[in-house]
Amino acid sequence: MSRPVKLLWYLTAPDGPYPWAPEGRWETGFDHLQQLAITIDRLGFYGALLGSSAFESLAVAAAMIPATERMRFLVAQHPGELSPAVLAKYAQSFDHFSNGRLLFNVVNGNDAGLAALGIHYPHDERYDFSFEYWDAFRRVYGGDRSGYDGRHVKLAPRGEGAAPMSVWAGPYQPAGVPLWGAGTSAPGVAHSVKLLDTYLSFASTPPLLGDKFRRVGAEAAKIGRSLDYGTRLQVIVRETEEEAWAHAEWLLSRSSLDHARRSIAMRLPPGETLETYRSEDPLIERNLESVRQGRLPSARDLEIYPNVWVGPAWFGFDIMGPASGTTLVGSAENVAARIREYADQGTSAFILSGFPLIAEAHRVADLLFPLLDLDHGFDVPSLRVPRPAEPSARHDKQAPGAVERLVA
Repeated sequence: MSRPVKLLWYLTAPDGPYPWAPEGRWETGFDHLQQLAITIDRLGFYGALLGSSAFESLAVAAAMIPATERMRFLVAQHPGELSPAVLAKYAQSFDHFSNGRLLFNVVNGNDAGLAALGIHYPHDERYDFSFEYWDAFRRVYGGDRSGYDGRHVKLAPRGEGAAPMSVWAGPYQPAGVPLWGAGTSAPGVAHSVKLLDTYLSFASTPPLLGDKFRRVGAEAAKIGRSLDYGTRLQVIVRETEEEAWAHAEWLLSRSSLDHARRSIAMRLPPGETLETYRSEDPLIERNLESVRQGRLPSARDLEIYPNVWVGPAWFGFDIMGPASGTTLVGSAENVAARIREYADQGTSAFILSGFPLIAEAHRVADLLFPLLDLDHGFDVPSLRVPRPAEPSARHDKQAPGAVERLVA
């Protein structure tokens, strides 16, 4: 029996058929994002991730409320960008206006990026700050007005009721806004198991991802908590496996050798170059050697597990191993089988994307939804049009014109 899963999509600029290359990237503004949100909502996705982009995710999500009815907004948020009290009031307002459709993706960022936002903590201390920030947020969202006295976060008690304008809307989601997020280092895992509701990780092969989730789950159990688990994947799904791999090969043909070299360089150990580094994984080493020789591997050379591909994507070209750009490639049956395999390894939420975002969302809903047990909180009707029944042999002889019309 298949495990129920949640399928989310991606609601973030830019868009285009291959946006990692300038010539394949569209400049996407409000109208396009609104059409994308409407598509995600009407097709029946559980929700969508609003990641970092040229537009502020909080503002984009709020602007999409009136155009949608049931999709949830997983908004990427760095702790410290706003006061936790301000964010809590925002979340209360958003939930009252959207009927409780807000989720937060807790993003802890990196030193340089956070410093540019005015947040200055060393790596390990960042997690202590983040926990206090989100703990304070949760308390204020839940209606606590007593203030917060942490090492990093301090809020004075808040009065309410002296005038009508001083009264906040109050919480909408009884258990608070669900927090999703990641963290792979030891401090990151410790932070995650104390704080999160859903632990996220970039995809690896299903067994390796399952091993990671089990390690995190063991740490959560030590403090009496349990988590849900989710992953981030690109997807190329077609009627047949041949069509899907042909599209993967086409995407590869639109990618440059420079893109591959840049992506490799970002993940090399300190002091190594493409020319000096040697991988212990024979598949990775073979693909690196192709790049050293001035050519890209073929699409199939980048398949690291059945239907799991590390070819080019907006989020990376993962020749060095699966990461943010890992892609599922295959027929609907292939991709559904892999999703079920990930689900058997503990993954219950899948944040998917394919480009262009609207067209590929339709493909996923049309081809994949009917093959999976969806846990979206509402009925998702099949969008597939039934194929006409094959005519009988007697009908073939009596009405050839009718047969021709059926198969035309």
